[in-house]
Amino acid sequence: MGFWDTVRGRTAPKKANLDSLFLIPNAALTLRTAAGLEPVGLGAVCYRAAEGSAFSQTQQDVVDLLDADDDGPDVERTVDRFGFTWLITRQDDMSVLCTDLHAVNTSLEAQGFGGGLLCSIVPFQSADGRKVGLVYLYKQGTFYPFVPTGPQQRDNLLEINVRSAIEGDLPVEKDLSRWLAVWGAPGL
Repeated sequence: MGFWDTVRGRTAPKKANLDSLFLIPNAALTLRTAAGLEPVGLGAVCYRAAEGSAFSQTQQDVVDLLDADDDGPDVERTVDRFGFTWLITRQDDMSVLCTDLHAVNTSLEAQGFGGGLLCSIVPFQSADGRKVGLVYLYKQGTFYPFVPTGPQQRDNLLEINVRSAIEGDLPVEKDLSRWLAVWGAPGL
């Protein structure tokens, strides 16, 4: 940031702290004890795919890296109705799942495609089937809960309760206007 950027009111964008993804296993323990929520065994990274062979090669390298484990499930790649790509990995071990999510984010960022990263999500489920997504906002470096209850409906009260439960474990997004709905996210 230079002097003229400051005078013009420009600010440097906040840098994502991808290491925060490694805090999710502690938050998972908190969600288990405080809210009866269990991880569903998958996680996903959402991004806007770029055009060109460099991005295609980077994306394929990431998929190959995550698929390198012969006994693990394959990585899935889907495109939602808004044109965003979801790279889905399945792991029962929460630490391995978070490592996979971190690898996807850092690989895309390292190759210059960080601007297309939107979020990562780790879904949880209660005994009665209620789904809760723990969403990591890439550009903010913070988390928030998302609780869909039906088509275009969400449970704001449960979201606030989950936020209160995980505040000590994760950097939580304070601005509620950034708690965007991620309809149709994998696992929700």
